[in-house]
Amino acid sequence: MLLEKKVAVIYGAGGPIGGGVARAFAREGAKVFLSGRTKTKLDKVVDEIRSNGGEVDTAIVDALDEHAVDEYTDAVVKQAGHIDISFDLISYGDVQVPLIEISIEDFLQPITNAMRTQFLTTRAAARHMIKRGSGVILYFGGGGPQTTPGMGGFKVALDALESLRRQWAIELGQHGIRVLTLKTGGIPESIPDTNPEKDNIINNLLPSTLLKRAATLADVGNVAAFVASDQARTMTATEINISCGAIVD
Repeated sequence: MLLEKKVAVIYGAGGPIGGGVARAFAREGAKVFLSGRTKTKLDKVVDEIRSNGGEVDTAIVDALDEHAVDEYTDAVVKQAGHIDISFDLISYGDVQVPLIEISIEDFLQPITNAMRTQFLTTRAAARHMIKRGSGVILYFGGGGPQTTPGMGGFKVALDALESLRRQWAIELGQHGIRVLTLKTGGIPESIPDTNPEKDNIINNLLPSTLLKRAATLADVGNVAAFVASDQARTMTATEINISCGAIVD
């Protein structure tokens, strides 16, 4: 198993992507510590992991709260002894409308939330990883010049996130800590059925990919597990493109 004896912390684990990553990590042997703000969503993921024999622990944590993040990270280390992997997958509260129509508050919200939560969770994990001289911190989203109209501040938040990821990678590399980003270009399974534009989004996404398909939640989990494993120990300070060619580097 790729992650046997590893300890992984996942924020936003009750969401579709967080849950998919949690299941993959547990399947590959990691002990997973899952946090989120909604107990019922976390419980569903926990039930699936435990039914397959995985080790899992949960907590209600606001990943935008500095004290809560630090306290939770310390508690995980006290219980498990260390942290090998940290992956923050909380939502950023973005409002996706054209820039000409958006309020300054709605524009800045995903940017502020992304920077705050990713800084806090990375710093909290890094403080413990530095002591061991190893660790993996994963980001999700990816930046670059490609975008589409009507994204509000969301795409700007992802670009800012890549800048933050580069800075952390440079500063933490000397301590043996790897920092990487997974980018997908869109995951149809993660779009709620209640979204009235779901069919249109999917119909526009698939033809734009070179492989004429999109990444699944299982794909994200599988790649994340590999990237977090020692088999990918040479990889840091970069994006891992699993967009099926929707994003061409």
